Amino acid sequence: MTPRTTTNTGIPVASDDESLTAGTQGPILLHDHYLIEKLAQFNRERVPERIVHAKGGGAFGELVITGDVSRYTKAKLFAPGAKTESLVRFSTVAGEQGSPDTWRDPRGFAIKFYTEDGNYDLVGNNTPVFFIKDPIKFPDFIRSQKRLPGSGLRDHNMQWDFWTLRPETAHQVTWLMGDRGIPKSWRHMDGFGSHTYQWVNADGERFWVKYHFKTDQGIEFLTQAEADTLAGSDPDYHRQDLYEAIENGEFPSWTLKVQIMPVDEAEEYRFNPFDLTKVWSQQDYSLIEVGTWTLNRNPQNFFSEIELASFEPSNVVPGVGFSPDKMLLGRVFAYADAHRYRIGTNYAQLPVNSAKRAEVNTYSKEGAMAYNFSAPDVPVYAPNSFGGPHADPGAAGDEGHWSFDGAAVRAGYIEHAEDSDWAQAGTMVRDVLDDAARERLVDNIVGHVLGGVSEPVLSRVFEYWRNVDEDLGKKVESGVRAGL
Repeated sequence: MTPRTTTNTGIPVASDDESLTAGTQGPILLHDHYLIEKLAQFNRERVPERIVHAKGGGAFGELVITGDVSRYTKAKLFAPGAKTESLVRFSTVAGEQGSPDTWRDPRGFAIKFYTEDGNYDLVGNNTPVFFIKDPIKFPDFIRSQKRLPGSGLRDHNMQWDFWTLRPETAHQVTWLMGDRGIPKSWRHMDGFGSHTYQWVNADGERFWVKYHFKTDQGIEFLTQAEADTLAGSDPDYHRQDLYEAIENGEFPSWTLKVQIMPVDEAEEYRFNPFDLTKVWSQQDYSLIEVGTWTLNRNPQNFFSEIELASFEPSNVVPGVGFSPDKMLLGRVFAYADAHRYRIGTNYAQLPVNSAKRAEVNTYSKEGAMAYNFSAPDVPVYAPNSFGGPHADPGAAGDEGHWSFDGAAVRAGYIEHAEDSDWAQAGTMVRDVLDDAARERLVDNIVGHVLGGVSEPVLSRVFEYWRNVDEDLGKKVESGVRAGL
């Protein structure tokens, strides 16, 4: 008999598939104590490196707005002509601090903008989609990509076991196993906000938005053989490439573009627009150019300015808000909680994380490693009668407003007309990749599967790829059978 899942105190768990939300597309409810327990425990699994995105590097730069998107957002950093200092951290997802830069893995693409309304963090990847669509699955996903508890070794069988039991992973795994699974450098890859966010203009009109950072250096990738060679000969290849390019005055840049969806079109769109495993077709919502983002300064101290940097989707500024994207809503809690654990309660007081252009008036006080403090006559509670700061709804950010019913449910996303876990992955294989790219995709999958995948997982791998594309599945099975 299969044992039932329980909380850490033995209480039976209702679901490991769906978080508790207010209706099918409402916000995640704070009293989903199992979700909170699962994420909070996951955030505290390792000390002191990041649990996810441990290996990385970064630099400082500037976003310059060359377009006009003021009809969509009142956010000052996106106003025509605005210039905003920023920090970026690129990373791999699954590897530890000492792992090679050139492992096949998605790349983190996290940006902090130092705006006059506070810091705005855009925490994305070099892919527009992700493996899962509900945050309750995230700890399980990451553990399946890490190491076995007994041997301490990474295990392809464990990875494919999770992927094949979660068909929603198909789109991201297709990206991962394709050419973009190993970028030539951080300079030669695109970046994406990945999630659906909300923009609000000066008149209070709301729009759904997706961010695209298109590399001006061009997309370039490494073959698996090239990446394997570099993993042994130059494990810090990507970190060194970025640092030396900036030191030599070869400042990498990206063109920021967005897709905009009017709020009233979301319900009838052919794919659920809040599902992180899906993209919006650019034929339906074309890219709108916003500005140019350039990296022009290396950190003076890697530890203080890169390793101590914190990025959290909860940092939004007026004109930007959240959406019913469940992964985004889960990250709003999880990232800040991870920082409090990893670098301390007062991590926002560290210079690299501080609000460089905004005045900070907070009732947060004391705690470990507190550095900043208010004058002794400033009240430490609200409300008060002695001139302390007060909340101002008119100036506050737009964290998120959308319609939902009030019933607490555990449910997946509302299915739209063309929603399928396999459809967009199949479209990518058949219509986006050329013959050479499809051949490399097959070779990459076969090589990865031959790295230790066994039954019963192996049979599910073949079915997985047949569901993506029948011809691709046949070639993968043929290649694996021949190599066994």
